[in-house]
Amino acid sequence: MDAEALPGRDLFVVAKCMVPTDAFLLQGCLVASGVPAVVADAHHVQADLLIAPALGGVRILAPAAFLAQARDILAAYERGDYALDDDADVGVALD
Repeated sequence: MDAEALPGRDLFVVAKCMVPTDAFLLQGCLVASGVPAVVADAHHVQADLLIAPALGGVRILAPAAFLAQARDILAAYERGDYALDDDADVGVALD
């Protein structure tokens, strides 16, 4: 799958979400893994969820140099690699 490029920018669409919160979650996974990802169109969609389909959703963008890494991270997220067990204690720091 080819990533959609933003004209005149070194940014590519690596994912799209219909809900802004989902987009920020994916962006957080990417940034935590070293990919300088940004979210675009979240404010438009948040203001009026009915325009989300017309805009194509909220876009998560990453630079060309990070496309392969971003795809791997998003695939891991979809597989559930980052999911916590139901009994996971999230209040304790993991060393």
